[in-house]
Amino acid sequence: MTLAILVGFIFDWLNFPVGWLLGPMIAGIIYAIIKGSPQPLPRIIILLGKAIVGIATAFRFSPETISIVTTYAFPVVGCILITAALSMFKGYLLSVWGGVSRPTGFLASIPGAASAIVAMSEELGADPIAVTILQYLRVLLVVFIVPTATILMFPAIDKTETTFLLASGKTTIPMFWNLLIVAGCCGLGIWGGKKLRLPSSAFLGSFIVGLTTLWGTPYQLQVPQWLFAVGLLLVGIFIGVQFDWENARKLWKAILVEIVLVIILIMGFFIVGYEFHQFTQVDLITSMLSFTPGGIEAMIATVNELGGDAGLVLAIQLTRMLTIILIGPGLTTLIAKRMKRTDIVSE
Repeated sequence: MTLAILVGFIFDWLNFPVGWLLGPMIAGIIYAIIKGSPQPLPRIIILLGKAIVGIATAFRFSPETISIVTTYAFPVVGCILITAALSMFKGYLLSVWGGVSRPTGFLASIPGAASAIVAMSEELGADPIAVTILQYLRVLLVVFIVPTATILMFPAIDKTETTFLLASGKTTIPMFWNLLIVAGCCGLGIWGGKKLRLPSSAFLGSFIVGLTTLWGTPYQLQVPQWLFAVGLLLVGIFIGVQFDWENARKLWKAILVEIVLVIILIMGFFIVGYEFHQFTQVDLITSMLSFTPGGIEAMIATVNELGGDAGLVLAIQLTRMLTIILIGPGLTTLIAKRMKRTDIVSE
């Protein structure tokens, strides 16, 4: 944790994109490699981190976002279908070139909801270890490449005094009570998200609780920048220390193919985001970060940092995530079975 804080400070000082997420994540990877095996932290670490990011996102969410998504329903659905097709094609190429089974290739390529996909993998006939490593690698690459590329393409804002606020017009309260309310929202969000079995339960649970609290209270609430940085640090270190070098070595061919395909996939998703911007006139930052192959927390952190519409990014990402969870496993099984029958017939 000390190493994570130190690297986080360095990345933030160097104005690295979402430095408090990437710095601790890299520190965690280095620590896991030195130790020779994953060094998992207590799950409460990632739950708290995602809860803080969820609350911060809720405090940037505006009611207008819902009407915007409804207005752009057809282009949003169209872009989701296009990105899904690109992901499935990438899964097919991974199975052909990477030496993994078709179900493993498809499930490893499904963007978003990684933990849910990994949990389903064995039941769907895939290799859960390979799916876990390849899904993890995809998230790692997306979280590293997309914010970096976006920050280079768009000017960064001065975040010295940045906080996450609702529009003004409400009564301010002392910071002690503000933080107490935020803590209560985090605790209730973690508990509620787990009870409702939401995907990314801590994040979504806290987001829903935060949104309800924000719109229902007469006070102006905020998540200070330092608290948001703590949330990013907890998420980053938890992801980093789970890196499994030994298993990664056994799948070296699939990993090399995955790296190349994910980079190409990211470029494809960027093109989809650009076309969405051209069609809807939604700002380019928001459009491009709305269609990425996963890494929802990092995308929210990046759009918050660059001043885009975090609410719209979240709405589109969540729409895609829920769609994936509902139809992804069934579609994967169907495609894998049909391809298997085709292979048998051709033989």
